[in-house]
Amino acid sequence: MTGPAVPAGGQAGRFGRARPGEPGARRVLTAVRASLLGVARALVLAGLIVAGLVPLLALAICAVFVVNTVQGLAGYDAQGGPDPGVSVVALILASLLYVRPLARLTRRLAGRWFSMPIGSPYLPVPDVAGRDLGPQLRARVRWLATDPAFWRDLLWLPVSVLAGSVLVILPLAMALYGVLFTILPVLGVPVAGIPYLGALAARTLLAGLGGIAVSIAGLWLAPRLLPGYALTARALLGPTRQTELTSRVRHLARTRSDTIDAGAAELRRIERDLHDGAQARLVAMGMTLDAIEQQIESSPQAARALLAEAKASSVQALAELRDLVRGIHPPVLADRGLADAVRALALDTPIPVRVCAELPWRPPAPVESAAYFAVSELLANIVKHARAREAWIDVRHSAGRLRISVGDDGHGGADPARGSGLRGIERRLAAFDGVLATSSPAGGPTVVSLEIPCGS
Repeated sequence: MTGPAVPAGGQAGRFGRARPGEPGARRVLTAVRASLLGVARALVLAGLIVAGLVPLLALAICAVFVVNTVQGLAGYDAQGGPDPGVSVVALILASLLYVRPLARLTRRLAGRWFSMPIGSPYLPVPDVAGRDLGPQLRARVRWLATDPAFWRDLLWLPVSVLAGSVLVILPLAMALYGVLFTILPVLGVPVAGIPYLGALAARTLLAGLGGIAVSIAGLWLAPRLLPGYALTARALLGPTRQTELTSRVRHLARTRSDTIDAGAAELRRIERDLHDGAQARLVAMGMTLDAIEQQIESSPQAARALLAEAKASSVQALAELRDLVRGIHPPVLADRGLADAVRALALDTPIPVRVCAELPWRPPAPVESAAYFAVSELLANIVKHARAREAWIDVRHSAGRLRISVGDDGHGGADPARGSGLRGIERRLAAFDGVLATSSPAGGPTVVSLEIPCGS
């Protein structure tokens, strides 16, 4: 089940900074934990910055090889040695293959640690299926060279070194240097910069106090400067406005096609249900009424029996029409809203279902309908496949998004890639820019989370 909404101030919440009103001791512990967490994350980011130097060095070496070759200074070919062009191509390919995974890791850490999600800015991979190796390589090289996001990834490497030196390495160096400044004099190792006061104890005390002060300053700075590094990464590694518009158009085209297909399938289902259900009963009822008309004078007893049969057929046809209407748009959803409609679904489910619904207002009707049928499909999957003893549903609206979690204590193993039900829910939600996330390890429990952007 989902927890409470994340409070405003993403970075502060992520780092766990002290909040007003907390007890003094807890505030201190929260601040210390945030500082230590900041230093730990600074260590990881410093590793990324150092790793970014590798392709820069490779490109620098390639540039040296190119200059030497152009000037005719190397002379490897004339001496029968290795061709510098091969070395240049190998180093360039190695460095280029290294850049994109590094940028992707930076985006992922910025979203996870600092609540600054950075979308993927890359152009879609070209379809090279069925081509020979040479055309495949040429197509992929052309795709890489014409993608502006790739060149921005290359530009990010020197920017990361410059920005990271201040925002990441500086507080990290202060924290670590302060620790060394404190420990080394205690171990008898002389430290430069400590004035001679005539007594070893006095020098050790002065070094220890100075080291503690530097460490505290570094710990204080770390959680406050690191979000700046994430902001810099988002500014350079995030998708441009043109890329966002292109991706949006592509997404809308795909969801429009899915919506049209889903609408056509729904119309076919309604036509089939009417043809096989209510329409067939109405035709049968018309034939029964014809028979009654023929026998009403000659055999009143048989006419009365046929009349009872026609009445039963009309009742069944009416029930089938009501079921069909309920499948299109349930009356409880229209009259009572999503929360009560979900509770009605839970009551109709053969296993116990706990419902927690907190909706201060009703979402728009199309969003309500999509959410209702998604929950209905998930409950049906639980009953048919999960072998669960109980299930739970959590519905809430926060930060402009309708959030629904449906879970069960079944055997797990649910995978959207293997089931058409979850795929259908994804397509239904995609029309509203909604997303579906599934957590279903082997042995359970299974939790399916839905998020749909919507206002009140």
